[in-house]
Amino acid sequence: MLCIGYDIGGTKCAVSLGRVEGERMKILDKAQFPTQGAPEDVLSQMADCAEGLLKKRGLSFRDVASAGISCGGPLDSARGVVLSPPNLPGWDAIPAVEILEKRTGVSTKLQNDANACAMAEWKFGAGRGSRNMVFLTFGTGLGAGLILDGRLYCGASDMAGEVGHIRLAEDGPVGYGKPGSAEGFCSGGGIARSCVLAVGRALSQGETPEIYRAVNGDLTQITAYLVAKLAKEGDPFCREIYAACGRKLGMLLSMLMDIVNPEVIVLGGVFMRSQELIRPAMEEVIAREALPHAARVCRILPAGLSEGIGDYAALSVACL
Repeated sequence: MLCIGYDIGGTKCAVSLGRVEGERMKILDKAQFPTQGAPEDVLSQMADCAEGLLKKRGLSFRDVASAGISCGGPLDSARGVVLSPPNLPGWDAIPAVEILEKRTGVSTKLQNDANACAMAEWKFGAGRGSRNMVFLTFGTGLGAGLILDGRLYCGASDMAGEVGHIRLAEDGPVGYGKPGSAEGFCSGGGIARSCVLAVGRALSQGETPEIYRAVNGDLTQITAYLVAKLAKEGDPFCREIYAACGRKLGMLLSMLMDIVNPEVIVLGGVFMRSQELIRPAMEEVIAREALPHAARVCRILPAGLSEGIGDYAALSVACL
């Protein structure tokens, strides 16, 4: 079965051509371009890219079984409408599915990116073979996709899985518009903000952390990547930033284990790249906070599709 995947991001869009081969998705080709211009123009360019990928193989849209769109929410998956994602200014009530179907003639579906990634990991990645799985994006922000009893669960208004909005502390770094939220602690942006706050406290006590010197005092240059780099080199200050993130993640995962009782929790993004800095503190909290019977059956794994998960995610929506 030949599929097209459209991945709409805040800075770039990607179009993938894939083929389902048994229990595998094989990516045949891919094109990408910056997300620039009116939404209708971007969608038209995506269709042009898809047509180009097909022509390279002597194919046309008539050879394609289905297509899938992965895009940040909020959106209405039933109507195929992108509502107003914060990372896509001007994309307000855009009928993305209708536009692409008219242009290509290919049956197309839409899902938010967290749900799409959950489908990809469940069908082709670390969650394959499970019936109850949670996927956490753990990237710039923190979203989740839920596979419950062998099906994607979206909720009453496509808002299921917005775990980044859960408050884990009365105060803390801001994420999802809320100080002390899960996204404030457990995301790439949150780790950077946590580090900036910690540097401020250290400086007020007369201490100068190594990361402050590394950015020449420009705190806007602090990123989760830089914090991880210094932590992996042994810097105790940065290691504690990641340990603190691990403790908050442990709290969140304990809640998910108790409420959802999944067999697998799959984490992408920062966890996938730096789990050795996060996992020890995370597991200590889970051992203390989660119901033992729920924790015992739940495996916590990094995303199996690695950095290619966005391409697989859009293609997986086509298979819904």
